Amino acid sequence: MCPSPIASSSLSRELQAEAPRLAEYQAYIDFEMKIGDPARVQLIFERALVENCLVPDLWIRYSQYLDRQLKVKDLVLSVHNRAVRNCPWTVALWSRYLLAMERHGVDHRVISVTFEKALSAGFIQATDYVEIWQAYLDYLRRRVDFKQDSSKELEELRSAFSRALEYLKQEVEERFNESGDPSCMIMQNWARIEARLCNNMQKARELWDSIMTKGNAKYANMWLEYYNLERAHGDTQHCRKALHRAVQCTSDYPEHVCEVLLTMERTEGTLEDWDIAVQKTETRLARVNEQRIKAAEKEAALAQQEEEKAEQRKRARAEKKALKKKKKTRGADKRKAEEDDEKEWGDDEEEQPSKRRKVENSTPPAGEAQDLEAETGLFGKSAPVDVDAPSKQKERAAALKRDVPKVPHDSSKDSITVFVSNLPYSMGEPDVKLRPLFEACGEVADIRPIFSNRGDFRGYCYVEFKEEKSALQALQLDRKTVEGRPMFVSPCVDKSKNPDFKVFRYSTALEKHKLFVSGLPFSCTKEELEEICKAHGTVKDIRLVTNRAGKPKGLAYVEYENESQASQAVLKMDGMTIKDNVIKVAISNPPQRKVPEKPEARKAPGGAMVPRQIYGARGKGRTQLSLLPRALQRPSETAVQAENGPAPPPAVTASAATEAPKMSNADFAKLLLRK
Repeated sequence: MCPSPIASSSLSRELQAEAPRLAEYQAYIDFEMKIGDPARVQLIFERALVENCLVPDLWIRYSQYLDRQLKVKDLVLSVHNRAVRNCPWTVALWSRYLLAMERHGVDHRVISVTFEKALSAGFIQATDYVEIWQAYLDYLRRRVDFKQDSSKELEELRSAFSRALEYLKQEVEERFNESGDPSCMIMQNWARIEARLCNNMQKARELWDSIMTKGNAKYANMWLEYYNLERAHGDTQHCRKALHRAVQCTSDYPEHVCEVLLTMERTEGTLEDWDIAVQKTETRLARVNEQRIKAAEKEAALAQQEEEKAEQRKRARAEKKALKKKKKTRGADKRKAEEDDEKEWGDDEEEQPSKRRKVENSTPPAGEAQDLEAETGLFGKSAPVDVDAPSKQKERAAALKRDVPKVPHDSSKDSITVFVSNLPYSMGEPDVKLRPLFEACGEVADIRPIFSNRGDFRGYCYVEFKEEKSALQALQLDRKTVEGRPMFVSPCVDKSKNPDFKVFRYSTALEKHKLFVSGLPFSCTKEELEEICKAHGTVKDIRLVTNRAGKPKGLAYVEYENESQASQAVLKMDGMTIKDNVIKVAISNPPQRKVPEKPEARKAPGGAMVPRQIYGARGKGRTQLSLLPRALQRPSETAVQAENGPAPPPAVTASAATEAPKMSNADFAKLLLRK
C-alpha cells in the first residue's frame, strides 16, 4: 500500500524535525486515525513512544485507542503495563490499567497485586491516592452479589473501605498534611452502598455521623445529601431529626435548609411539628441576620480605614510632589544666577581680544623673552619660557576652541535630531567623519560634536536632519561599530523634562523563541555561533553582547523562528563545549531592571538642603574613616546661603589674606601686558 501525498509530506516534515518531535508525531497520529488503518495507527504510536516514552498523555491516548478499537487482550494489557512502568507517577494510567484487567477477565489476585504496586508508585498529590482507591473499590463493588445477605466478596469490600479510610488518615495525611478527601467521598459511597444495596441504614447513619464530625456540618449540601438518603431508604423521624440538626449547624445557606424543613412539615408533619419548625427557623434566621449585619459593619469599617489610609497616602504624595517642585524651582534659579555670573566673567575676559590673541599666538624675540623671565618672577623664582613646547601649542588650540561660540541645542527640533554617544575620544573632526554615515539615512542639516573646556572631543554629538523620517531611520544605526567601538544612537530627549527616559531597544520580557547563551569564549565570532545554532533550527538573528568599548562579554542572544526550535536548541546546546568553554543555554527571560532610587535631600547644619551622599561605582567603602580633617568637612556656621543665589562670601581670616588669589590665563595675560 503506497502512502498518499499528504502522508508523504507529513513523513518528510517528521524526518526533517529534531527529536523528540512530539508535535510532529501528534499531527501524524491525527492524520492516520482519520484514515482508520489500525496497523498504521499502531505503528506510528509505537514510533512516537520510542522518543517520547515519558509523556503520559501519549500513553493515555494509545491505550484508549487500543481499549476502544482493537480490544486484543495481550496487546492491550502489554501496552498498559509498559505505560505504568514508564510513567508510574500518573494515576490515570493505573486506573485505566485496573479497568483493562477487569475488562479482560484477569484473575482477582493479579488485580490486587497491581493495585498494591500502584499504592507504592509514589503519586505527587493526595487526591491521586483517593482516585486510585475509588477505582479499586468500584472494582470490588462490581464483584459482590448483593442478592445474598453475606458473602466473601461483601466482607472484602467492607474491609477495603475500612482500610482505605485508615490509609488516607495515616499514610496520605502524614505525607501531604491533608487526606485528599475533604468531602469524604469514599465514606459517602460506602454509606450509599450500605443503605441502597445492603439495606443497612444503621451503618449508613453511623457513617454520616462520622462525615459530619469531620468539618462538613456547616455545609447545607452535605445535610441535604444525608436527608435525601433518609427520604429514600430511611423514615420520616430520622429525616426530621437530620433537618433540625441542619438548621442549627448550617452556616453557608441556612435559608435553603429552613425552607426544606418547612416544606416537609407542611406535607407530612402535625401542627406541633409545624410550630416547632417555624420557631426554630425564625430563631435561627434572626441570629444569622444579626451576624451578617455585624460582619457588614466590620467590613464597612475596614473599607473606611482603607479609604482614609489611601487619602493620607494621596495627601503625602501631593505634599512631597509640591516640595520637590519647590526644590526644583530653587535649583533652577540658582543655576540661572550661576550662568549670569559666568557671563559676567566671560565679558571681562573678552575685553581685549586682539591683545589676548597677540599674546597667545605671537612669539616674542629672544631678548624680550629674557626680560619677561625676570619680570614674571612673582614668587621669587624665574622659570625659562619654552614658546615652542607642545603643551603651549595644545593650549593655543584649546583657546581657539573656546573662542568659537557655543551653539545651543534647540529642543523644538528633537523630533528631527538624534543623540550619538560612545564615540572614540580620539576621533578627529567628528562632523566630517560621521556625515557620510548619516547621510545614507537622509539629508543632514547639522552635526554638532561636543568638546570639553580643553578642546577635547567628549565622545558624543547631535545629528540634525531635515526630515523626521530620516531621524527615525538613523536609529537603525544603533550599535554600529565606528573605529572599534559600538556607536549608540538614541532619540533626542530633554532629560530635564523627562528624567526617567531610558532607551533600550531590546525586550526585557520572556521571549520563548529567543535563547540566552553565556560562557562563550571571547574569541567566538557571530559567524561561528551561527554555524552551531543553525543546526537546530532557522536562526533569525544573533546578537553578541559587548561593553561600551566594543569588547565581547561572552554573552549572546540567539533568535529562532519559533518556540519549538528554541526548545530543541536548549536541549541540544546546553552544556556544550566551545573552544574549551562550557556554555549555558536558556530561554531568554531577563530579570526585572531595578529603578535606581533618587537621592533624597537632607538638611545641612547651615540650613541649606544638600543631597544625600551618593557612593561611587564601587559602592560603599569598607571603612567609614574620613581622610580629611573635620574642620574642612563641616561648613562654617556663619555661612548662610541666599535663597535664590550664591552664598555670601565668608569673612577673610588672617592666614587667608596672606595667600595670593587664584588667577586665570586671562589675568596673567593682562598682568604681563601692563608690565
